[in-house]
Amino acid sequence: MLCAGIVGLPNVGKSTLFNALTQSRKAMAANYRFCTIEPNNGVVTVPDERLAVLSKISGSQKLVPSVFEFVDIAGLVKGASQGEGLGNQFLGHIREVDAIVQVVRCFENADIEHVMDTVDPVRDIEVIDTELILADLDSVQKRRQRQQKAAKSGDKKIIAELELLDRLEPHLSSGLHAFSLDMTPEEKALMKPLFLLTAKPTLFACNVSEGDLANPDANHWVQKVKELAVRHRGCEVVVVSADIEAELVTLPEEERAEYLESLGVTEGGAGNLIKAAYHLLGLRTYLTTGEKETRAWTIHAGDKAPQAAAVIHSDFEKAFISAETIAYEDLVACGSFANARSVGKLRTEGKEYIVQDGDVMEFKTFV
Repeated sequence: MLCAGIVGLPNVGKSTLFNALTQSRKAMAANYRFCTIEPNNGVVTVPDERLAVLSKISGSQKLVPSVFEFVDIAGLVKGASQGEGLGNQFLGHIREVDAIVQVVRCFENADIEHVMDTVDPVRDIEVIDTELILADLDSVQKRRQRQQKAAKSGDKKIIAELELLDRLEPHLSSGLHAFSLDMTPEEKALMKPLFLLTAKPTLFACNVSEGDLANPDANHWVQKVKELAVRHRGCEVVVVSADIEAELVTLPEEERAEYLESLGVTEGGAGNLIKAAYHLLGLRTYLTTGEKETRAWTIHAGDKAPQAAAVIHSDFEKAFISAETIAYEDLVACGSFANARSVGKLRTEGKEYIVQDGDVMEFKTFV
């Protein structure tokens, strides 16, 4: 199962947010540095309003959403790449995740210590980025030294990797992330086993106070983070209030909407953050529906129909014949499979079909 790591400075709300997302109390949330040492893992369900709609069409008995994993990683501090604050250990934990959700503090609260004394999320991002880049630079330099000796054998793959490392080192030294280096698909494949921290897809989660949740764009720190994300990353920014999400978890389902309404919003930010992290991991969803159940199945972006079928059962990929397919929106518009078939919206797709997010599918196989 792919996982997204929750990363940031100490006391920015990582553990509180993790507990809310996973609806658990696995992570200790306290007003002091490094209350988290070992990473906490938790499975989250992906909110998907389509399931309930499809279940009405099919008369399904149960709904089964997609899931993936979040990991709460201890806070990094300036100097982590040199071992400050158990930094080497924490950086190692980040290497094990597939994507990074960097939580930044966008609220004032005199009762909650800030490791840098003042609130400045852009500065905080730069501190984290610097430590990740320095850690990657160290990894690249050590790998390069080893491969220089190995390259004397004439192995073409080692020589190609060494050429890539020769380009990566000055790139990182100039303060740039590994993912921003212009690389061929072959070079990207060579870089993957290096597990570079700055090669991982990233999004920013702006943790705001409850007063800013209704109009987050009025928070100048949120605006600064968005500007940074567009200018330097092209990555997504999600606004969430960890304290509000923690409160929502304690309420009965029927009271949550009323509580959010009292804050001037219709939904919290946790659902949006989960969806954003799911897509950041390169995951997509196709759907199946029938009287027994309506289920969301997780695939990777770009997967073809036989690969999607294998998610249901490994034998289905080899035994794949075809996939009866319809876009979710088309099925809802038609109101039933019978109507969809009569107007030609139900398609038969073959082995080369690239499954789209929201496709409703039924596979035909030899087994």
